[in-house]
Amino acid sequence: MTTATRPFSLFEWTIAARYLRARREGYVSVIAGFSFLGIMLGVATLIVVMSVMNGFHKELLDKIVGINGHIFLQAADKPLTDYDAVTKRVLKVPGVELAIPMVEGSAFASSPFSQGGAGVLVRGVSGNDIRHLPGIEGHVKSGSLKGFDASGGVAIGQRLADNLNLRIGDKIKIITASGAQTPFGVVPRVKAYPIVAIFQIGMAEFDSIFVYMPLPEAQAFFNKDKQVSTIEIFLRNPERIDAMRSKIETAVKEPVIMTDWRQRNRTFFDALNVERNVMFVILTLIVLVAALNIISGLIMLVKDKSHDIAILRTMGATRGAIMRIFLITGASIGTAGTFAGFLLGLLVADNVESIRQMLNHLLHANFFPAELYFLSQLPSIVDPREVIVVVGMTLVLSILATIYPSWRAARLDPVDALRYE
Repeated sequence: MTTATRPFSLFEWTIAARYLRARREGYVSVIAGFSFLGIMLGVATLIVVMSVMNGFHKELLDKIVGINGHIFLQAADKPLTDYDAVTKRVLKVPGVELAIPMVEGSAFASSPFSQGGAGVLVRGVSGNDIRHLPGIEGHVKSGSLKGFDASGGVAIGQRLADNLNLRIGDKIKIITASGAQTPFGVVPRVKAYPIVAIFQIGMAEFDSIFVYMPLPEAQAFFNKDKQVSTIEIFLRNPERIDAMRSKIETAVKEPVIMTDWRQRNRTFFDALNVERNVMFVILTLIVLVAALNIISGLIMLVKDKSHDIAILRTMGATRGAIMRIFLITGASIGTAGTFAGFLLGLLVADNVESIRQMLNHLLHANFFPAELYFLSQLPSIVDPREVIVVVGMTLVLSILATIYPSWRAARLDPVDALRYE
């Protein structure tokens, strides 16, 4: 009668370690090496890609919401002329951080220093409001917003200034079709404004289209006498939109059209989430393939070590001991690969922007053009919960991959294995 060894005893670990260091069976070591590399690269790639996608989501949310507000109030059945009173009532609602009355209109901008021009979005705001606007505050690169209301000038984005070769003090010509009404129709309005400030939000699209001018000037330019197009509301917690909408509706006390940042950017962020989920599934297949390599490697190892298994069984090793030996062998490959991938993924995710700049310099290419991806640098935010999910999923797949080959090793009949020895 055989005496069972203690589960996961030193004896079982020693045999498993010898199988991992096998010299004679080089092909087994090669398969184990590829399995290790596959799991390491799979885990590292998952961590890096998920971190970059998180960075994209946060940076785009901060930039889009930061410059555009969280809730938007627009006139429903009459022009929004009592915007001052509405703004004061909204500001009294707990949770509202800022409310900005604004005139908004599309226009065409040109300069005497550039052959072409650019379509722009002109926004009229007061000098006090523009200094507190989250997307502008602290992002003025040149010039100043002091005395903005009385300056008669405009603030433009850095990329727009670069495209039109403009600097502080230069004049930008703005043209809009919403001009004066004459007997012959609407005459386009053209006016040149001095540039008093140049800002850089960090989002290429916004830095190339926004032009801010004093509210009274914008009202005159777009024929919005004593009225505004919208009131943008900034909340302390953008995620509490649903709870805040009813409170703001009560405070407004008149019919308005209310929209929020989720409605305006739903398609964009939904597409980003779909891409993120698809990338997770695709990259998980790398880990799955590596786990399948563990299965094939262990099956070949069991076949090659059938004689050794039979001898161990005749010496008293139980089926459970044999199964645990091969479980340790396969799980060691998966665990080592997961840990190495974890470290590599964190290292790359924390330095992804430096790596991008280095590759751009070495290969003389641009792997992250701001015009295409909206952001001026590659963002990366490591979410500990996602890292735990990736590491846990990989460890589970690695252990599951060892069960069948280990079961086959435990079921091996020592009599059959030694019959022809």
